[in-house]
Amino acid sequence: MEDAVKKILTEIGEDPSREGLLDTPKRVAKAYDFLTSGYKANLTEIVNGAIFEEHVEGMVIVRDIELYSLCEHHLLPFFGRAHVAYIPNKKIIGISKIPRIVDVFARRLQVQERLTDQVANAIQEILDPIGVGVIMKAKHMCMMMRGVEKQNSELLTSCMLGEFRDSSITRNEFLDLIRTGQ
Repeated sequence: MEDAVKKILTEIGEDPSREGLLDTPKRVAKAYDFLTSGYKANLTEIVNGAIFEEHVEGMVIVRDIELYSLCEHHLLPFFGRAHVAYIPNKKIIGISKIPRIVDVFARRLQVQERLTDQVANAIQEILDPIGVGVIMKAKHMCMMMRGVEKQNSELLTSCMLGEFRDSSITRNEFLDLIRTGQ
């Protein structure tokens, strides 16, 4: 990867041997290794057995989960927040595992639409809950820095499974709770 970064620097008209750029190929390789670490992640290891038998009936929501990802079309960042909810079916998950699941999928080359679905489907597969709802809101640098150059646009995506899809009451409760935080 370092050789590829040197070639990119040369192609854009830079001198990779310039003092300020000497370690750039190494730093970029290290950054991309971290930013794409989701490819190497294993959900079973991430969850690490943090699933517990509990007979609760209320909705569980982790909201405002920061997310950072790379657009697969331009390799530019997009960033925002995810709101993840589920209705337990005799099992709950350690709450820190939900942001970790978001990170597993965000740390891959992505489109936000697929990222939203992947998080919802992973929660569904891991917990087999009565329902799952995921909403993401993000700003995309590929729209802000280039192309249409729209600084205030945000992309909203959602995936509703089970009771969140089938029941407008459940879906509206989720939407109200992430809006108000109450």
